[in-house]
Amino acid sequence: MSLEIERFINKKDFNFVRSFAQKKETPFLLINLAKVSKNYDRLKKSISYAKIYYAVKANPNDEILKTLIKKGSCFDIATVFELDKVLSLGALSENISYGNTIKKERDIAYAYKKGVRLFATDSISDLEKISKKARKSKVFFRIMCDGDGADWPLSKKFGAHPDTIFNLALEAKSMGLIPYGISFHVGSQQRDIAQWDNAIAQCKYLFDSLRERGVELKMINIGGGFPSDYLKPTKSLNVYSKEITRFLKEDFGAKLPEIIVEPGRSMVGDCGIIVSEVIMISEKSATSNYKWMYLDVGKFGGLIETIDEAIKYPIFSEQKSRKLQEYIIAGPTCDSYDVLYEKNRYKLNSNIKEGDRLYIFTTGAYTASYSSVCFNGIPPLRTFCVKRFKS
Repeated sequence: MSLEIERFINKKDFNFVRSFAQKKETPFLLINLAKVSKNYDRLKKSISYAKIYYAVKANPNDEILKTLIKKGSCFDIATVFELDKVLSLGALSENISYGNTIKKERDIAYAYKKGVRLFATDSISDLEKISKKARKSKVFFRIMCDGDGADWPLSKKFGAHPDTIFNLALEAKSMGLIPYGISFHVGSQQRDIAQWDNAIAQCKYLFDSLRERGVELKMINIGGGFPSDYLKPTKSLNVYSKEITRFLKEDFGAKLPEIIVEPGRSMVGDCGIIVSEVIMISEKSATSNYKWMYLDVGKFGGLIETIDEAIKYPIFSEQKSRKLQEYIIAGPTCDSYDVLYEKNRYKLNSNIKEGDRLYIFTTGAYTASYSSVCFNGIPPLRTFCVKRFKS
């Protein structure tokens, strides 16, 4: 095993993964529940003053959710389907935030009936729905961030300009709701920690401006954005937490408002490994310097975040040859969009053969939950969970 792979997993654990994989048909996702628990503890320690609301959309696997419920996590849900799931597994409604700003009126009513009292919003339309179906609930208002510096930006679709948020907060009070806080999301896999500084400064402006109009906000939801470990390393979680804490204290002093954090990728990303099989290796030209490698998992099987080659997953083979070959990596479906990496060709062992297994690391987040339902007849990505290894 090369030094590079040891950045992601130790030899003993990799041998366990290989042994486990021999008994299963590919492709599948293997989740390390012990690492989910470890990641929760690590985040809780590094930002102890914050309430953790796991973003269920990152990976809604039952075993992951049950692990986090036992740890005392709260949950950020995007739909009533996620709500039903976390409630059925034992989560408490008072520990749930309806974080999607795009909601049907009947879904707001359903969530309220189930006991949810914390709702995100960013528009007058959504606010009116909440006021009709969830009176006296707490609402928090999402400001827009441009997502600069993030591998997977979240801009334009969500949030609104601070001036719009200011007016929404005033309206909320007159509608019988509790204007409770401000939220933002600086983009998923955010590498520029200063983006939190910019967003927190906007929160401070809104807190002060609204206080002058008789609206006393209590909470800041700093969203997700904490990174996982892909090909390109990032700063450690402790660095992120230390800097974000500094930004908060610079603007709000020693007595901080209630702080919520919504980890998804950073909670489960590095807890997962997709095991895939090489279906075919081909050459498009006798003079080409690279080959095409087709796997039995692709964009529609869970690797949708390879759109624009945004997320670059670490990929390893079992072959031990040190001679490398450039490959374009593609998925198995009859769709030309199903190419994972073409501009950023991967250098892998030159002696990889059809039928060999590949191990795609840091795939615990936004893979199984993105997997399509039977495109080309291929079933959704299967997930297995284990508690045995603790790298």
